[in-house]
Amino acid sequence: MERVPLAMNDIAVLVNLRARRGSEGMGGLVQRFLPRARVALTRSLDEARAWISDTLRPNPPSLLLAGGGDGTITGLLNELRTAGVALPAIGVLPMGTGNAWARVTGAPRPAEALKQIAAVGERLPPLRPFALVRVEGKVAPFAGTGWDAEMIQDFKNQLAASGPLRSTQAGLRGYLGAMFTRTVPRHLFGEGNPSVSVYNLGDPALTVDARGSVQPVPHGDKGALLYRGPAGVAGAATTPEWGFGFKAFPFAQAVPHRLSVRVYGAGVIEATRNMFRLWRGEHPMPHMHDWFVQRLRMDFDREVPFQMGGDVIGMRRSLEFDLAEESVQLVDWRQLSRMVRT
Repeated sequence: MERVPLAMNDIAVLVNLRARRGSEGMGGLVQRFLPRARVALTRSLDEARAWISDTLRPNPPSLLLAGGGDGTITGLLNELRTAGVALPAIGVLPMGTGNAWARVTGAPRPAEALKQIAAVGERLPPLRPFALVRVEGKVAPFAGTGWDAEMIQDFKNQLAASGPLRSTQAGLRGYLGAMFTRTVPRHLFGEGNPSVSVYNLGDPALTVDARGSVQPVPHGDKGALLYRGPAGVAGAATTPEWGFGFKAFPFAQAVPHRLSVRVYGAGVIEATRNMFRLWRGEHPMPHMHDWFVQRLRMDFDREVPFQMGGDVIGMRRSLEFDLAEESVQLVDWRQLSRMVRT
């Protein structure tokens, strides 16, 4: 791809100070490496929204570096869309907890990332396109319900209750701790998985066979019932990871212009026993169902928690997912790293 000229004042940087690794010191690092960049250090969505309206909407940047987790990036995308600002190229700075997009694009630690952006001069860095999942008018790299949404909420509740021990409950250790002490016991002694009915609402659905080859779904036309049964996890994504290296959607980019949709129907004991296989994205897995669609609906037999981009947004009984018209260009940090080393 041709690299587009980029003036340094075409760069904007937002840092979420409430993210796990967010700090006021990032302002000094940006000033050091990108002295003409427009910078916002924010503690709330309202502060980010005001910065977008006052600073970015009158003069949209060509490159926006965003420091935070997946929730920060997802919220930023949606605020830009709401404000009517064309989505710029986005460089994800890994400062959150899961950092799914940061991992997928190979982002280095923030100081190194800023140094690499400065090293390419007044040119856009190499970019990698990502489609977006749209639900209820908002977009995200992944969205869904089930244990993932419950674990996110359990993790946040655990952090909130940790007090001075909060730092020991952060990151992967805290996430797994919340899963084994809160999420799993609740399912072992609770009512079990909900039941879901999955309907295709777009062009004929595709799937993957046991060898990972893409195949049409028999009788998978528009309106078809693709699945009815238990759902421990059910969701859609355009990126392979949830975060922490968990390859929840290993086929996410196997079919262009399609969402990768998965339903995992096993119970919590079997899922725990196969946790590391699931984490690595192994295929095939018993009770795992994969489709590639443009649009679909999931109807549940009870209300379930729903997350978008790693943030729980509430309870839902029915959800529609579709492929957003717009996509986002993310900085390809792996390619940029190779470029600045040569």
